Amino acid sequence: MTSSADHTDRIAALLREHPVWDGHNDLPWEARDQVAYDWSRLDLEAGTDGRTHTDVPRLRAGGVGAQFWSVYVPSNLPGSAAVTATLEQVDAVRRMVARWPEHFRLATSADDVVAAWAEGRVASLMGAEGGQSIDSSMGALRMLYELGVRYMTLTHNHHNPWAESATDERPADGRFDQGGLTPFGREVVREMNRLGMLVDLSHVSAGTMRAALDVSEAPVIFSHSSARAVADVPRNVPDDVLARLAENGGVCMVTFVPSFVTPAIGEWRAQAGAAARAAGIAPNDIAEFDRFSTAWAATHPKPPTTLDDVVAHVEHVREVAGAAHVGLGGDYDGAGGFADELRDVSGYPALLAALADRGWSDADLAGLTSGNVLRALRAAEDVSARLRAEREPSVARLEDLDGGV
Repeated sequence: MTSSADHTDRIAALLREHPVWDGHNDLPWEARDQVAYDWSRLDLEAGTDGRTHTDVPRLRAGGVGAQFWSVYVPSNLPGSAAVTATLEQVDAVRRMVARWPEHFRLATSADDVVAAWAEGRVASLMGAEGGQSIDSSMGALRMLYELGVRYMTLTHNHHNPWAESATDERPADGRFDQGGLTPFGREVVREMNRLGMLVDLSHVSAGTMRAALDVSEAPVIFSHSSARAVADVPRNVPDDVLARLAENGGVCMVTFVPSFVTPAIGEWRAQAGAAARAAGIAPNDIAEFDRFSTAWAATHPKPPTTLDDVVAHVEHVREVAGAAHVGLGGDYDGAGGFADELRDVSGYPALLAALADRGWSDADLAGLTSGNVLRALRAAEDVSARLRAEREPSVARLEDLDGGV
């Protein structure tokens, strides 16, 4: 079999024509934590000296031509605070693009992405990570769309009033007993279809995945998830859902997060979660659990992760969903401990070379890097054009559809 080193020229040529379009990067929240959104103190152009996983030199080295920047806010923020924090995240991305216009271009459509590639710039799209960002308001959803947000993950680590998360306890009120979306949640999906905003099913329960696929007329995405058959953790996608992506036209963008791709680390995290609960800490509280698990690792070492672990997920998604329904969503600057070859955003060529070793064609690699998600977004835009001609914006309210839940 040909060694990965022999694929260097082939991968470089492929990335010039089909750059990586990554589904999820948390640099905006990292900028909030490190420099309070002051981009003059985090020089992406010169390089961040390892303070982040992401800067312009490493984006270039990684062949990245488009990025969904996550405008994430914690899912346990109260409603109005979550909306405000999301707007701050949106503002941070827009100011980042404005500060370095020679490197970034704001993109709100598939055509914008292609135009950015022609200019040699990184197409910069936004994704809201969790329905907490709209505070159960269709008006807030539409305003995020107007500001440039082109996907919304239906939940993050906690349930919201209308969608069930993969990592929260089932609520006692029974609202998700018949599926992961309430009537209002289903209406949110329909309105996202009408707008042309991609429905992102990372972080949601399997029930929510299936309910959203039942409702959505447009392709859905998983912006940063992997295969549950390979690593049995709640954040990953079951095979029956992967199989439905072929009919839906959607894309599972495989993540590189060690606890989602390496079974032994998933087990380690589950054990750490149990220990955290015993100490009164909720494992889905990111900040508190990160502090706890860092200390816990001193006496319970975390198992290693490898590039091959990620390859196994990419290949499984291709096998079950098809080559047209797999993409990449690293979750850089939102997680840590990545495989050495994937330590930052410069690592995509190493993954592509490993797949080339396994016989992937240029056509399949081109779909993986960006072709598949480009097709999905174009299809969502086509569905939106039809639905906007057929119906008015939704004025549904949570209290009317869900009885005040």
